[in-house]
Amino acid sequence: MFHTKRRHYFLLLIAGVVLAPSLLTGCGSGGPSPEELEAVDYTPLAGDDWPVSTPAEQGLDPMLVAELYYDAASLETLYSLLVIKNGQLIAEDYFNQGSREQKDRVQSVTKSFTSALVGIAREQGCLSSLDQKMIDFFPEVAGEISDPRKEQITVRHLLQMRGGYPWEETDPAFWEGLLSGHYPPLIEGFPLVADPGTEFHYSNLSSNWLGIIVDRVTGTNLKAYAEEHLFTPMGVEAGEWGMDAEGHNNGCADLHLRARDMAKFGLMYLNEGKFGGNQIVPAAWVRESLARYSENINVTGGFPANWGLSFRDVGYGYQWWSARVGEHHFNLAWGHGGQLIVLLDEFDMIIVTTSYPFWLQHDAEAWKYELEILNLVGEFIASLPGE
Repeated sequence: MFHTKRRHYFLLLIAGVVLAPSLLTGCGSGGPSPEELEAVDYTPLAGDDWPVSTPAEQGLDPMLVAELYYDAASLETLYSLLVIKNGQLIAEDYFNQGSREQKDRVQSVTKSFTSALVGIAREQGCLSSLDQKMIDFFPEVAGEISDPRKEQITVRHLLQMRGGYPWEETDPAFWEGLLSGHYPPLIEGFPLVADPGTEFHYSNLSSNWLGIIVDRVTGTNLKAYAEEHLFTPMGVEAGEWGMDAEGHNNGCADLHLRARDMAKFGLMYLNEGKFGGNQIVPAAWVRESLARYSENINVTGGFPANWGLSFRDVGYGYQWWSARVGEHHFNLAWGHGGQLIVLLDEFDMIIVTTSYPFWLQHDAEAWKYELEILNLVGEFIASLPGE
Protein backbone atom coordinates (compact mmCIF):
# COMPACT_ATOMS: atom_id res chain seq x y z
CA MET A 1 0.00 0.00 0.00
CA PHE A 2 2.88 2.37 0.68
CA HIS A 3 4.78 4.13 -2.07
CA THR A 4 8.56 3.90 -1.55
CA LYS A 5 8.88 7.51 -0.43
CA ARG A 6 5.95 7.25 1.97
CA ARG A 7 7.27 3.99 3.42
CA HIS A 8 10.46 5.89 4.25
CA TYR A 9 8.43 8.60 5.98
CA PHE A 10 6.54 6.01 7.99
CA LEU A 11 9.77 4.45 9.21
CA LEU A 12 10.94 7.87 10.30
CA LEU A 13 7.70 8.33 12.22
CA ILE A 14 8.15 5.04 14.06
CA ALA A 15 11.70 6.07 14.88
CA GLY A 16 10.32 9.18 16.57
CA VAL A 17 11.64 11.70 14.09
CA VAL A 18 9.67 14.95 13.95
CA LEU A 19 8.41 15.58 10.44
CA ALA A 20 7.42 18.97 9.11
CA PRO A 21 3.90 19.21 7.65
CA SER A 22 5.37 19.83 4.20
CA LEU A 23 7.20 16.52 4.37
CA LEU A 24 4.11 14.66 5.50
CA THR A 25 2.06 16.05 2.63
CA GLY A 26 4.64 15.08 0.07
CA CYS A 27 6.06 18.55 -0.68
CA GLY A 28 9.74 18.42 -1.43
CA SER A 29 12.03 21.19 -0.30
CA GLY A 30 11.73 22.88 -3.68
CA GLY A 31 8.00 22.31 -4.12
CA PRO A 32 6.20 22.02 -7.45
CA SER A 33 7.21 24.25 -10.33
CA PRO A 34 4.91 27.02 -11.60
CA GLU A 35 4.27 24.91 -14.68
CA GLU A 36 3.22 21.94 -12.56
CA LEU A 37 0.85 24.12 -10.54
CA GLU A 38 -0.63 25.64 -13.69
CA ALA A 39 -1.47 22.12 -14.85
CA VAL A 40 -3.48 21.26 -11.71
CA ASP A 41 -7.21 21.21 -12.45
CA TYR A 42 -9.45 21.71 -9.44
CA THR A 43 -12.41 23.18 -11.32
CA PRO A 44 -15.68 22.25 -9.55
CA LEU A 45 -17.73 19.64 -11.36
CA ALA A 46 -20.96 20.63 -13.06
CA GLY A 47 -24.02 20.48 -10.82
CA ASP A 48 -26.93 22.56 -9.64
CA ASP A 49 -26.58 22.10 -5.88
CA TRP A 50 -23.74 24.60 -5.39
CA PRO A 51 -22.94 28.00 -6.88
CA VAL A 52 -19.43 27.81 -8.33
CA SER A 53 -16.69 30.37 -8.72
CA THR A 54 -12.90 30.57 -8.89
CA PRO A 55 -10.36 31.36 -6.19
CA ALA A 56 -9.37 34.60 -7.95
CA GLU A 57 -12.96 35.79 -8.15
CA GLN A 58 -13.26 35.24 -4.40
CA GLY A 59 -10.01 36.99 -3.54
CA LEU A 60 -7.81 33.93 -3.04
CA ASP A 61 -4.48 33.21 -4.73
CA PRO A 62 -5.13 30.39 -7.26
CA MET A 63 -1.58 29.11 -6.83
CA LEU A 64 -2.17 28.42 -3.12
CA VAL A 65 -5.18 26.31 -4.07
CA ALA A 66 -3.26 24.61 -6.89
CA GLU A 67 -0.50 23.60 -4.47
CA LEU A 68 -3.11 22.17 -2.09
CA TYR A 69 -4.53 19.96 -4.84
CA TYR A 70 -1.08 19.09 -6.18
CA ASP A 71 -0.16 17.73 -2.76
CA ALA A 72 -3.53 16.04 -2.31
CA ALA A 73 -3.04 13.94 -5.44
CA SER A 74 -0.18 12.06 -3.76
CA LEU A 75 -2.21 10.90 -0.75
CA GLU A 76 -3.27 7.27 -0.97
CA THR A 77 -6.37 7.33 1.23
CA LEU A 78 -7.93 10.69 0.34
CA TYR A 79 -11.29 10.47 -1.47
CA SER A 80 -12.41 14.09 -1.82
CA LEU A 81 -11.25 17.64 -1.24
CA LEU A 82 -13.55 20.67 -1.52
CA VAL A 83 -12.94 24.35 -0.80
CA ILE A 84 -15.81 26.82 -0.38
CA LYS A 85 -15.26 30.57 -0.03
CA ASN A 86 -17.89 33.26 0.40
CA GLY A 87 -20.56 30.60 -0.09
CA GLN A 88 -19.12 29.61 -3.49
CA LEU A 89 -17.61 26.24 -4.37
CA ILE A 90 -14.22 27.30 -5.73
CA ALA A 91 -12.31 24.02 -5.84
CA GLU A 92 -13.26 20.34 -5.98
CA ASP A 93 -11.58 17.08 -6.88
CA TYR A 94 -11.88 13.37 -6.12
CA PHE A 95 -9.09 10.88 -5.68
CA ASN A 96 -8.51 7.15 -5.42
CA GLN A 97 -11.99 5.59 -5.00
CA GLY A 98 -13.84 8.86 -4.47
CA SER A 99 -16.58 10.42 -6.61
CA ARG A 100 -19.04 13.28 -6.35
CA GLU A 101 -22.05 11.05 -5.67
CA GLN A 102 -20.25 8.73 -3.27
CA LYS A 103 -21.68 8.73 0.25
CA ASP A 104 -18.79 8.05 2.58
CA ARG A 105 -18.78 6.91 6.18
CA VAL A 106 -17.91 10.19 7.87
CA GLN A 107 -16.99 8.57 11.18
CA SER A 108 -16.97 11.01 14.11
CA VAL A 109 -18.05 13.94 11.96
CA THR A 110 -21.41 12.35 12.83
CA LYS A 111 -21.02 13.73 16.35
CA SER A 112 -21.36 17.30 15.09
CA PHE A 113 -24.64 16.36 13.38
CA THR A 114 -25.86 14.77 16.62
CA SER A 115 -25.00 17.98 18.41
CA ALA A 116 -27.06 19.99 15.91
CA LEU A 117 -30.04 17.72 16.57
CA VAL A 118 -29.67 18.21 20.33
CA GLY A 119 -29.78 21.95 19.71
CA ILE A 120 -32.90 21.68 17.56
CA ALA A 121 -34.58 19.49 20.17
CA ARG A 122 -33.82 22.06 22.84
CA GLU A 123 -35.18 24.88 20.67
CA GLN A 124 -38.39 22.93 20.16
CA GLY A 125 -38.81 22.39 23.89
CA CYS A 126 -38.24 18.64 23.76
CA LEU A 127 -35.28 19.24 26.09
CA SER A 128 -36.03 21.73 28.83
CA SER A 129 -32.40 22.33 29.76
CA LEU A 130 -28.88 21.11 29.03
CA ASP A 131 -28.52 20.75 32.79
CA GLN A 132 -31.05 17.94 32.87
CA LYS A 133 -29.46 14.85 34.36
CA MET A 134 -28.47 12.11 31.93
CA ILE A 135 -29.89 9.42 34.16
CA ASP A 136 -33.38 10.96 33.94
CA PHE A 137 -33.57 9.78 30.33
CA PHE A 138 -32.57 6.21 31.20
CA PRO A 139 -35.02 5.04 33.88
CA GLU A 140 -34.24 1.41 33.08
CA VAL A 141 -30.80 1.77 34.66
CA ALA A 142 -31.47 4.52 37.22
CA GLY A 143 -31.92 2.06 40.05
CA GLU A 144 -28.66 0.24 39.28
CA ILE A 145 -26.22 3.16 39.65
CA SER A 146 -23.52 2.36 42.20
CA ASP A 147 -21.38 5.48 41.70
CA PRO A 148 -23.40 8.52 42.87
CA ARG A 149 -21.28 10.81 40.71
CA LYS A 150 -23.06 9.41 37.66
CA GLU A 151 -26.32 10.84 38.92
CA GLN A 152 -24.81 14.32 38.48
CA ILE A 153 -23.85 13.91 34.80
CA THR A 154 -25.84 16.32 32.62
CA VAL A 155 -26.64 16.57 28.93
CA ARG A 156 -24.18 19.49 28.84
CA HIS A 157 -21.41 17.26 30.22
CA LEU A 158 -22.06 14.71 27.48
CA LEU A 159 -21.93 17.40 24.79
CA GLN A 160 -18.61 18.67 26.13
CA MET A 161 -17.07 15.20 26.62
CA ARG A 162 -16.74 16.08 30.30
CA GLY A 163 -19.01 13.41 31.75
CA GLY A 164 -16.05 11.54 33.23
CA TYR A 165 -16.35 8.40 31.10
CA PRO A 166 -13.20 6.91 29.54
CA TRP A 167 -12.06 6.92 25.94
CA GLU A 168 -12.96 3.44 24.75
CA GLU A 169 -9.64 2.86 23.00
CA THR A 170 -7.78 2.95 26.31
CA ASP A 171 -8.96 -0.53 27.30
CA PRO A 172 -9.98 -3.58 25.22
CA ALA A 173 -12.95 -4.17 27.53
CA PHE A 174 -14.22 -0.65 26.91
CA TRP A 175 -13.82 -1.13 23.16
CA GLU A 176 -15.77 -4.38 23.29
CA GLY A 177 -18.50 -2.57 25.21
CA LEU A 178 -18.72 0.08 22.51
CA LEU A 179 -19.00 -2.58 19.84
CA SER A 180 -21.70 -4.47 21.76
CA GLY A 181 -24.42 -2.13 20.57
CA HIS A 182 -26.16 -2.17 23.98
CA TYR A 183 -25.49 1.28 25.41
CA PRO A 184 -27.84 2.13 28.34
CA PRO A 185 -26.40 -0.66 30.55
CA LEU A 186 -22.92 0.82 30.07
CA ILE A 187 -23.95 3.92 32.01
CA GLU A 188 -23.43 1.69 35.03
CA GLY A 189 -21.04 -0.81 33.43
CA PHE A 190 -18.31 1.68 32.54
CA PRO A 191 -16.35 3.30 35.41
CA LEU A 192 -15.77 7.03 35.64
CA VAL A 193 -12.18 8.20 35.25
CA ALA A 194 -12.91 11.76 36.45
CA ASP A 195 -15.55 13.65 38.35
CA PRO A 196 -18.27 14.92 35.99
CA GLY A 197 -17.56 18.38 34.63
CA THR A 198 -13.89 18.47 35.65
CA GLU A 199 -11.92 16.99 32.72
CA PHE A 200 -12.14 16.26 29.00
CA HIS A 201 -12.15 12.58 28.06
CA TYR A 202 -13.13 11.63 24.53
CA SER A 203 -16.12 9.30 24.80
CA ASN A 204 -18.01 7.75 21.90
CA LEU A 205 -20.56 6.41 24.36
CA SER A 206 -21.39 9.96 25.44
CA SER A 207 -22.37 10.76 21.84
CA ASN A 208 -24.40 7.56 21.56
CA TRP A 209 -26.28 8.42 24.76
CA LEU A 210 -26.99 11.89 23.34
CA GLY A 211 -28.48 10.25 20.26
CA ILE A 212 -30.69 8.01 22.37
CA ILE A 213 -31.80 11.01 24.43
CA VAL A 214 -32.86 12.83 21.25
CA ASP A 215 -34.74 9.72 20.14
CA ARG A 216 -36.58 9.48 23.43
CA VAL A 217 -37.55 13.12 23.82
CA THR A 218 -38.70 13.49 20.19
CA GLY A 219 -40.42 10.11 19.89
CA THR A 220 -38.59 9.17 16.69
CA ASN A 221 -35.16 7.97 15.62
CA LEU A 222 -32.22 10.24 14.99
CA LYS A 223 -32.20 9.89 11.22
CA ALA A 224 -35.93 10.53 10.84
CA TYR A 225 -35.63 13.59 13.06
CA ALA A 226 -32.66 14.79 11.02
CA GLU A 227 -34.49 14.23 7.74
CA GLU A 228 -37.32 16.50 8.86
CA HIS A 229 -35.40 19.24 10.62
CA LEU A 230 -31.87 19.19 9.18
CA PHE A 231 -31.29 17.22 5.99
CA THR A 232 -34.37 18.09 3.94
CA PRO A 233 -34.23 21.83 4.72
CA MET A 234 -30.64 21.87 3.42
CA GLY A 235 -31.27 19.66 0.40
CA VAL A 236 -29.08 16.89 1.84
CA GLU A 237 -29.66 13.27 0.85
CA ALA A 238 -28.07 11.24 3.60
CA GLY A 239 -27.08 7.66 3.07
CA GLU A 240 -26.99 4.88 5.62
CA TRP A 241 -26.79 5.77 9.31
CA GLY A 242 -25.76 2.75 11.33
CA MET A 243 -27.83 1.61 14.30
CA ASP A 244 -27.12 0.03 17.65
CA ALA A 245 -28.62 -3.26 18.79
CA GLU A 246 -31.80 -1.50 19.96
CA GLY A 247 -32.46 0.38 16.71
CA HIS A 248 -31.05 3.78 17.63
CA ASN A 249 -28.89 5.53 15.05
CA ASN A 250 -25.39 5.79 16.46
CA GLY A 251 -24.80 9.30 17.74
CA CYS A 252 -21.03 8.90 17.57
CA ALA A 253 -20.50 7.67 13.99
CA ASP A 254 -21.77 5.67 11.00
CA LEU A 255 -23.54 8.46 9.09
CA HIS A 256 -22.84 8.34 5.32
CA LEU A 257 -22.78 11.58 3.31
CA ARG A 258 -21.52 13.10 0.09
CA ALA A 259 -18.68 15.58 0.46
CA ARG A 260 -20.87 18.31 -1.05
CA ASP A 261 -23.53 17.67 1.59
CA MET A 262 -20.93 17.84 4.34
CA ALA A 263 -20.01 21.25 2.91
CA LYS A 264 -23.65 22.38 3.18
CA PHE A 265 -23.61 21.53 6.87
CA GLY A 266 -20.37 23.47 7.27
CA LEU A 267 -21.81 26.48 5.44
CA MET A 268 -24.86 26.41 7.68
CA TYR A 269 -22.64 26.54 10.79
CA LEU A 270 -20.42 29.21 9.28
CA ASN A 271 -23.58 31.29 8.74
CA GLU A 272 -24.76 30.90 12.36
CA GLY A 273 -27.30 28.21 11.59
CA LYS A 274 -28.81 29.70 8.43
CA PHE A 275 -29.00 27.97 5.07
CA GLY A 276 -30.85 29.19 1.99
CA GLY A 277 -32.34 32.03 4.00
CA ASN A 278 -33.82 29.69 6.61
CA GLN A 279 -32.72 29.31 10.24
CA ILE A 280 -31.99 25.56 10.45
CA VAL A 281 -30.13 25.46 13.77
CA PRO A 282 -30.55 28.24 16.35
CA ALA A 283 -27.79 30.85 16.07
CA ALA A 284 -27.24 30.72 19.82
CA TRP A 285 -26.70 26.97 19.60
CA VAL A 286 -24.06 27.40 16.89
CA ARG A 287 -22.21 29.89 19.07
CA GLU A 288 -22.42 27.62 22.12
CA SER A 289 -21.32 24.61 20.10
CA LEU A 290 -18.24 26.32 18.67
CA ALA A 291 -17.13 27.76 22.01
CA ARG A 292 -14.22 26.10 23.83
CA TYR A 293 -14.92 24.25 27.08
CA SER A 294 -11.66 22.27 27.14
CA GLU A 295 -8.16 23.41 26.16
CA ASN A 296 -4.82 21.85 25.18
CA ILE A 297 -6.21 18.43 24.35
CA ASN A 298 -3.77 15.67 23.41
CA VAL A 299 -5.41 14.23 20.30
CA THR A 300 -2.65 11.76 19.46
CA GLY A 301 -3.82 9.45 22.23
CA GLY A 302 -1.34 6.61 22.61
CA PHE A 303 0.71 7.74 19.61
CA PRO A 304 3.77 9.98 20.03
CA ALA A 305 3.08 13.70 20.19
CA ASN A 306 6.20 14.28 18.09
CA TRP A 307 4.63 12.71 15.02
CA GLY A 308 4.28 16.18 13.60
CA LEU A 309 0.60 17.16 13.83
CA SER A 310 0.36 20.73 12.59
CA PHE A 311 -2.75 21.60 14.65
CA ARG A 312 -2.07 23.49 17.87
CA ASP A 313 -4.18 24.68 20.85
CA VAL A 314 -6.74 21.94 20.31
CA GLY A 315 -10.01 22.52 22.14
CA TYR A 316 -13.53 21.12 22.27
CA GLY A 317 -17.06 22.55 22.26
CA TYR A 318 -20.35 20.71 21.88
CA GLN A 319 -19.15 17.81 19.71
CA TRP A 320 -17.02 20.23 17.66
CA TRP A 321 -13.24 20.59 17.79
CA SER A 322 -11.24 23.80 17.51
CA ALA A 323 -7.56 24.37 16.79
CA ARG A 324 -4.95 26.77 15.45
CA VAL A 325 -2.40 26.58 12.65
CA GLY A 326 0.03 29.47 12.63
CA GLU A 327 -2.05 32.58 13.38
CA HIS A 328 -5.30 31.12 12.06
CA HIS A 329 -7.93 29.69 14.40
CA PHE A 330 -10.70 27.40 13.16
CA ASN A 331 -13.43 24.97 14.20
CA LEU A 332 -13.82 21.53 12.74
CA ALA A 333 -15.90 18.39 12.67
CA TRP A 334 -13.36 15.58 12.65
CA GLY A 335 -13.71 11.89 11.89
CA HIS A 336 -11.28 8.96 12.01
CA GLY A 337 -9.26 8.41 8.87
CA GLY A 338 -9.37 12.06 7.81
CA GLN A 339 -13.01 13.08 7.45
CA LEU A 340 -13.12 16.85 7.99
CA ILE A 341 -15.40 19.87 7.86
CA VAL A 342 -13.16 22.84 8.64
CA LEU A 343 -14.70 26.26 9.35
CA LEU A 344 -12.39 29.23 8.78
CA ASP A 345 -14.55 32.11 9.86
CA GLU A 346 -11.91 34.80 9.20
CA PHE A 347 -11.81 33.80 5.51
CA ASP A 348 -15.49 32.84 5.14
CA MET A 349 -14.09 29.50 4.02
CA ILE A 350 -14.90 25.80 4.44
CA ILE A 351 -12.60 22.89 3.67
CA VAL A 352 -14.05 19.38 3.38
CA THR A 353 -12.21 16.08 3.06
CA THR A 354 -13.38 12.49 2.96
CA SER A 355 -11.10 9.48 2.98
CA TYR A 356 -10.79 5.77 3.58
CA PRO A 357 -12.42 5.48 7.03
CA PHE A 358 -10.24 2.73 8.55
CA TRP A 359 -13.38 1.20 10.00
CA LEU A 360 -12.54 -0.52 13.32
CA GLN A 361 -8.81 -0.03 12.64
CA HIS A 362 -7.22 2.19 15.27
CA ASP A 363 -3.49 1.67 14.98
CA ALA A 364 -0.29 3.35 13.80
CA GLU A 365 -1.09 2.77 10.13
CA ALA A 366 -4.53 4.38 10.38
CA TRP A 367 -3.19 7.35 12.34
CA LYS A 368 -0.33 7.83 9.88
CA TYR A 369 -2.69 8.21 6.94
CA GLU A 370 -5.08 10.38 8.91
CA LEU A 371 -2.15 12.58 9.91
CA GLU A 372 -1.24 13.11 6.26
CA ILE A 373 -4.70 14.53 5.55
CA LEU A 374 -4.71 16.68 8.68
CA ASN A 375 -1.37 18.15 7.75
CA LEU A 376 -2.39 18.64 4.13
CA VAL A 377 -5.20 20.87 5.37
CA GLY A 378 -3.05 22.40 8.09
CA GLU A 379 -0.31 23.42 5.69
CA PHE A 380 -2.85 25.04 3.37
CA ILE A 381 -4.35 27.00 6.28
CA ALA A 382 -0.85 28.11 7.33
CA SER A 383 -0.24 29.41 3.79
CA LEU A 384 -3.24 31.73 3.90
CA PRO A 385 -2.42 35.42 4.33
CA GLY A 386 -2.61 36.97 7.77
CA GLU A 387 -4.52 40.06 8.72
